[in-house]
Amino acid sequence: MISFKQLPLEAKAAVAAGLVFFSMMLSRSYLAEQLELRTRRWLLRLQMALFANALMLIGSLHVWRSTVTTFSRSSAASSFCFIPWKIAVFMFLALAHSSFFTLLFLVAEEPYFFSLAAYTCLGAYIILIFFLFTLGSVEQGYKFLAGRGAKAGTGNKNSRTAMKPVLAVMLTVVLTIVGLLNASRPPTVNSVEIPVHKLPSSMNNLKVVLLSDIHLGPTVGKTKLAMIVRMVKALKPDITVIVGDLTDSEAEIIRPAVEPLGELNSPLGTYFVTGNHEYYTSDVSNWFELLKSFNIRPLHNENVKIVSPKSTDDWFCLAGVDDIEADVLRYSGHGMDLKKALRDCSSEHAIVLLAHQPVAAKWALQERPDINLILSGHTHGGQIFPLHAGAYFLNPFFVGLYKVGQNTFVYVSPGTMYFGIPMRLGSRAEITEIILRSP
Repeated sequence: MISFKQLPLEAKAAVAAGLVFFSMMLSRSYLAEQLELRTRRWLLRLQMALFANALMLIGSLHVWRSTVTTFSRSSAASSFCFIPWKIAVFMFLALAHSSFFTLLFLVAEEPYFFSLAAYTCLGAYIILIFFLFTLGSVEQGYKFLAGRGAKAGTGNKNSRTAMKPVLAVMLTVVLTIVGLLNASRPPTVNSVEIPVHKLPSSMNNLKVVLLSDIHLGPTVGKTKLAMIVRMVKALKPDITVIVGDLTDSEAEIIRPAVEPLGELNSPLGTYFVTGNHEYYTSDVSNWFELLKSFNIRPLHNENVKIVSPKSTDDWFCLAGVDDIEADVLRYSGHGMDLKKALRDCSSEHAIVLLAHQPVAAKWALQERPDINLILSGHTHGGQIFPLHAGAYFLNPFFVGLYKVGQNTFVYVSPGTMYFGIPMRLGSRAEITEIILRSP
């Protein structure tokens, strides 16, 4: 039987990841109610950082072998550039691995340069892994189809082997720069008209501005939030809604960065529902209180009547549910409760639901098909290539507007900022201006 010491490094990293994952499940199931809140918060974040790093170690070993070990066997190893190259690759991998720990130690009103650099390296790491894997697969496929391999000369083989990492690195550098430039631009304003069944005619053309996935934390701070608020105010919405993942940190630590939200002054109110990242902070109650101080109302499995300014007899029901991650984390007093959220919301009036994850939107429509409009986020539209495929297949609604049945629509925001990695590839940050139309 093979001992642990005899396992290759990749297998050891996989075992470590499995052990950390098991400890996460154990702490969620048996320790959640026994640990003090602050301790539980740190334990959860530490476990998530260790789990991510254990998985990344497998990829990092591949990157090192492809971009360093490969060249150490060739004439390039004697070049004066080889030592700086080894140092650069090592620093790149170290920064990428450190990104997950910035949530624990480097969150403030504005992002630290180290956090921006670390998360940029993480984004480049993901792209590089993809190209190394894809080019390697193409190479192996070519060898198989061409029936070559053993017949190929050593010199040609070494040349082809060296070309793969060089091409992967070049593509990664180009796409990283493009992604950084794309994410540095202000969010685009996307105007969408949505017919809402049973919306009173007096509320025709009501304007709702949708924000989602701002992710205040290591790489998004007060300056970007202030820009978002200015753009929202310029749109003059009747209602502003924030559908989760506003933050990645505790309210006390990042309070100064949140202050621009106090300038939102939509006449029919500003509303908020939790996303999965709010529960990762383990600080939801304090966030609720902070948002209330800015005149933003959290919809904690509850609803409000949005009354027409023209007639008090005309209204629709705006409801919000807790994110489904609260159930997974066993977060006390929280969890998606659609019946409670839609209490007194009858099908005689239009119903608009705020639910962070598209999966929650699907579940809500299975239970209450009379909901007319659901506003969600969470997917980021994939945020960066090549993560789009995963986001697409893991969510019943990916991004944009979907019609479900005769009288129901689901709109999924691609996110107003980004999570961690300050890059956008194949997606664009968005502030959504939704015009509600009465039939």
